[in-house]
Amino acid sequence: MGLRLLAHVVADDDLGSRFLALTGLSADDLRARADDPGVLAALIEFVAARESDLVAAADALALRPQTIVAAGDALAGGRA
Repeated sequence: MGLRLLAHVVADDDLGSRFLALTGLSADDLRARADDPGVLAALIEFVAARESDLVAAADALALRPQTIVAAGDALAGGRA
């Protein structure tokens, strides 16, 4: 699910550029670390921080928003 969410974010010019700007990652860094649980947790946290982004991502991935948030919690080791 994290990789599908990553694809959704980078396909959206606004979301992708905001995520890169907020994390300080370059596009190359993101490609190299796409399977890093920490990066995926940060990605989910980024999407979940804005309800409109979370709902749009959930719709695009055919998931419930709560499923995305729960995945982020699991990747982050349960820390809130």
